[in-house]
Amino acid sequence: MKKRVGVFGWGIVAPKSPNVAVFRKNLATAESWLTPFEGFGPNNFLVGQPDFEFNDYRSWIDSRFAPRLFQNLKEKMDTPSLYAIGAFIQALGQNPGLDTLLHDLGNETHVYVGTGLGAVDTFYKSSIALYEAQNRWNAFWALPAHNSVLAAYLASGSREANHTGDIPVEPELAPANQRDEAMAKWNAFWMTFSPELQAYLAEAAEIDGLAVEGNVESGKLNVLRERSRRHARLQEKWQSPEPPWKVSANFIWNIHNTPASQVSILGKITGLVFAPVAACSTFGVALRLGMRAIETGEARLVIIGATDPPPHALTVGSFYGARVLAANRKVSNPLTFLQGTHIAGGAAVWIIGDMEYLVDRGFRPLGMEPVSVGVSADAHHIITPSIDGPRASIQQALAEANAEVSDVGTWDLHATATPGDYTEMATLRSMLPDDVLVTARKGTFGHGMSAGSGWELTAQYMGFESGHLFPTPLRPEDLNEAIRTIHRSFVFSDSCPFPPGLAGKLSMGVGGINACVISRPLKR
Repeated sequence: MKKRVGVFGWGIVAPKSPNVAVFRKNLATAESWLTPFEGFGPNNFLVGQPDFEFNDYRSWIDSRFAPRLFQNLKEKMDTPSLYAIGAFIQALGQNPGLDTLLHDLGNETHVYVGTGLGAVDTFYKSSIALYEAQNRWNAFWALPAHNSVLAAYLASGSREANHTGDIPVEPELAPANQRDEAMAKWNAFWMTFSPELQAYLAEAAEIDGLAVEGNVESGKLNVLRERSRRHARLQEKWQSPEPPWKVSANFIWNIHNTPASQVSILGKITGLVFAPVAACSTFGVALRLGMRAIETGEARLVIIGATDPPPHALTVGSFYGARVLAANRKVSNPLTFLQGTHIAGGAAVWIIGDMEYLVDRGFRPLGMEPVSVGVSADAHHIITPSIDGPRASIQQALAEANAEVSDVGTWDLHATATPGDYTEMATLRSMLPDDVLVTARKGTFGHGMSAGSGWELTAQYMGFESGHLFPTPLRPEDLNEAIRTIHRSFVFSDSCPFPPGLAGKLSMGVGGINACVISRPLKR
């Protein structure tokens, strides 16, 4: 008999919602949670800016770990990891005792927490810091005072030298509007010929060649201290800027698996930990993998989730360049004028588990019961959805749920307020009856690249708990005429009773990755 899976904890970081309790409260209104973007100075973008304060979790962390850990996390972790940590701690609070169980289960607890965009701000700042450090470095070693080869070249009236490659144009001879670029090329070229730099590098190599001797642990610390002292003396001797390779290590600490790894550390979880990355379908893919691990007996508990950075100039600009972003200072609701979506950041983390095993131990399942997750790929286009791909994921999800289309009572769309909304709705109506009650929520909190589907699914589950589908900012008079011709049963700005039957949720990710979740009312 197939094992049932339940949701036993959930945590949310979202626009205007620092935690799951505020998220639930905010869902009761039809207002949008979007606010103006501040990343470019004056502009026309609205975004979903996460409401989050990591200090809210200090007491939880300090009560379980050495005092320095909280500060280390705050200093070294970018927002995707911090959001995931906060959402995970919230999820534990839904069922007291889960934190002990997920540790005691050893390898039977897994962590599948992904990120759609990763630590964008860390990568951005690290790239800028490297660029600036490299330019300072090049400029220093391209000065004649630190480059005897260049000094000799400049002293020769003929400006002739035996060097491989073409010598760049001297900066002062370049057109005024190209002088900065010419200077950068000049410095990068001549720096490589500096005998003084070669002497510096030889001394640095000798310092970094110091080996660990005796006891490994104490010897390692001694070597690190000695290297640091000698490097400081080397810099003082040459009066050079810091080498460009001495950038912050935060780039490494914030790769895509870091949120999942931090959850495993804070939860003292020793089972499988990894980061599924499936763009907008990340949460659904993580849920499928977690359900499979439980159904096969590999795991009793799985922490699943997705986390995204706050809106950043890079992501807003990239999405606008891809022509899928709204930029008219107004909320772009799905299913209306199809003007584009809004970037949002935050996290959604669930703790799912073997239903019978956890209920027998007194834990309470939340929301609905996830029954199946169908997954597929479009094999069509990097950003424009196909018809066959989403259809395949829906068909798989219904088949694995042993469900008929007539069993479905409500459905949540991916709906990004782009022309793809019409295609998605047409595909759905080609498979489901006209009385299915449809929701579309990206006008509420925007489009979290990976976390958005987690917010939408949590809203659906919370709606079932309350007996009502929460309202959306969509007004009947704004419904797109082309969409109105194929379906009329939508949740608008008033809540409505949660219909009987199954609930469906489709996500369609960049790259053509689809995930369809089918859920049913809990059987107590």
